[in-house]
Amino acid sequence: MSSSTNRYDLWAPETRANPLPVYARMRQEAPLVRLVDPYYKTPVWVATRYKDAVDLMRDARFTKDIQKVPEDSPSRQLRTKSMEAINQHMLSVDPPDHTRLRTLVSKAFTPRRVEELRPRITAIAHRLLDGVQASGSMDLLDAFAFPLPVTVIAEMLGVPQEDQEQFREWTNVIVNPPTDGNMQTIETAGLQFAQYFQGLLARRRAEPRDDLLSALLSVEEQGDRLSPRELISMLFLLLVAGHETTVNLIGNGIWALLTHPEQLERLRANPALIESAVEEMLRYRGPVETTTQRWAPQDLEFRGQVIPAGESVVASLLAADHDPEHFREPERFDITREPNRHIAFGFGIHFCLGAPLARLEGTIAINLLLERLPRLRLAEEPARLRWRDGVLVNGLLRLPVTF
Repeated sequence: MSSSTNRYDLWAPETRANPLPVYARMRQEAPLVRLVDPYYKTPVWVATRYKDAVDLMRDARFTKDIQKVPEDSPSRQLRTKSMEAINQHMLSVDPPDHTRLRTLVSKAFTPRRVEELRPRITAIAHRLLDGVQASGSMDLLDAFAFPLPVTVIAEMLGVPQEDQEQFREWTNVIVNPPTDGNMQTIETAGLQFAQYFQGLLARRRAEPRDDLLSALLSVEEQGDRLSPRELISMLFLLLVAGHETTVNLIGNGIWALLTHPEQLERLRANPALIESAVEEMLRYRGPVETTTQRWAPQDLEFRGQVIPAGESVVASLLAADHDPEHFREPERFDITREPNRHIAFGFGIHFCLGAPLARLEGTIAINLLLERLPRLRLAEEPARLRWRDGVLVNGLLRLPVTF
């Protein structure tokens, strides 16, 4: 195990800057390999080929529910009560609970409902650009890529604007665990998140509004469809997934364009290419690097390997989307790529519910940036940019630009 961990160190700083060479070796030499997560000190199996990733995501033998894992497994023992308070959501349960929970919020994310948000998303993007245009430089993540989607999802939920920055701190800790393995930091963030929403829900019970928070609250009060813990967990998932995906779609997408000037000029010359450009950004350096964990409830064989009961397995969406068996010249960034059947938003029953919203936010934000900032350039050499530590979210820590 140690030799493969060293050979395929997905968590090393140099790998974080560019995981693709490591994933290429893994696809070739060890397409399903057992590594050790350095944060949690637990084994995790990683699948890197496109077909394996798709098959894993639709393999009902694996569970998303940690309660179905043997009690003495390290993964089960790591779970704490404070994190359980926000962990009873769609990504951590199997059918029929998954079906019930997803149905409750799916109406808010239909293509029609999402399209109705276009004017508001456009207005927010213009306002953010109005605020920076005269300065000539910015950290694109802080000034634009983060506040746009977090404002949209917070408005959908009914979260006050002044609280939005706090969510970024909490979600950064939870999505990217500290490298020193200090679980207390994660537990504290989870607890504060739960306490915040309990307070907000109490206010919304007293004064309902026309928002998703009030709608979910009315369902919870019916008693049989949504428990209090499921409600808090659902809000956590919607807020985190509702902005993390788009923040890094915009950030990674602009990074890809600025490091591929010929593609940037192609899009500037023909803004109608934005939809296919966004699909290629999702494939080339998607915002979600790996799926969340699935566990083996008992010893399971997958691709000729036995995954012991209680151990977890993830699919690398980024590796799968660079599989030469499925994509022609996968290392080439081509905004007109066709076909482009990437799996950046996952596959199967856990396919990202917010994909239509992320796509709409990405197309509006990126085209407006290029239209209003015609001299947009990186303010640092690409090699100096730092990427986030974990393997779940794939994104930059900062993206300084001039214009």
